[in-house]
Amino acid sequence: MTIDQEKRFRYIKRILLITLALNWGVALAKIFYGYATSFTSMMADGFHSLADGASNIIGLIGITLARRLPDKDHPYGHKKYETLFSLAIAGMLFFVCFNLFSEGLKRLHSHAVPQIDAVSMAVMLITISINICVMIYENRAGRRLNSDILVSDSLHTRADIFTSASVIIAMVVIRLGYPILDPIVTIMIALFIAYAAFSIAKGSSKVLCDEIVISDDKKIAEVVMAVKGVRACHKIRTRGRVDDIHVDLHVQVNPDMHVDRAHDISYRIEVAIKSCISGVTDVVVHIEPKK
Repeated sequence: MTIDQEKRFRYIKRILLITLALNWGVALAKIFYGYATSFTSMMADGFHSLADGASNIIGLIGITLARRLPDKDHPYGHKKYETLFSLAIAGMLFFVCFNLFSEGLKRLHSHAVPQIDAVSMAVMLITISINICVMIYENRAGRRLNSDILVSDSLHTRADIFTSASVIIAMVVIRLGYPILDPIVTIMIALFIAYAAFSIAKGSSKVLCDEIVISDDKKIAEVVMAVKGVRACHKIRTRGRVDDIHVDLHVQVNPDMHVDRAHDISYRIEVAIKSCISGVTDVVVHIEPKK
C-alpha cells in the first residue's frame, strides 16, 4: 500500500470513529427521552441514528478489507469490499425501515398521547444541529477521498436530518392537539430511511455490476491518439469505482511495426491515460494492425 493510500485509510477510519461517537450520542438521547415521554416518532428517529452508528462499524470493517494489497486470489485488489459493505448498510436500513413502519401502523390504533415539553424540543434541536455538522463534514470528506463508505454514510445522516426535522414539526402539531401525527411521522421516517437505502444500493450495484464509469469516450480517445504511432482507437470500455477505474481499449497501428515498438506504444498509452485521467489504476491495450 502506498503512503497516499495509507493516509486515505487512516483519515477515513478517523472520520468514521468520530461520526460513530456522535451518532450514538445523538441516538441514545432521542431513544431514552422518546421512551420516557411515549413519543414514538422521537424514539424512531433515535433508532435511525443508532443505525447510523452501526453503519460506521460496518464501514470500518469494509475499508479494513478494502485496503489490503492485491494477492494471488485477488489480482485486481480488494477495493470493491468497500462498495460491498455499502450494500450491507443499505440492507440494515431496509431492516430498520420495516420495523419502524410496523411500529407506526400499530401506534395508529392506540390512543397514547406523547409528552411534549421544552426539554424534548431542546433534545431535538441539539441533535439535529449535530447531524447537520456530521453530514456536511462526512460528505465533503467522502467526495474528496472518493470513498463509497463515507458518501453512503453521509446520505444516511442526511436522511436522519430530514426525519429529525419532521419530528420537530410533529412536536409543534401535537402540542396544538393532534397526537395522531406521532405515528404518522413514524411511518414517514420509515419511508425516508427506505429512500436512503435505495439510493445507497443503487450506487453500489452500479460498481458491482460493472456499469460504465467514464461515459465520455472522447477524452480517453484524445489521450490515446496523442501517442505517436497510434492510427486509430476504438472499443473503449471502463468499469470499477471512481478511485479504481479499469480501462481496456483497442488501438490500431502500422501492420509492419515491430513487436517491440508496438509494446512501447502500449506502455506509453497506459502511462498517458493514468496521468491524464484521475482514478485510473489499470489499462489493458489491445494492439491491432491497420493498413
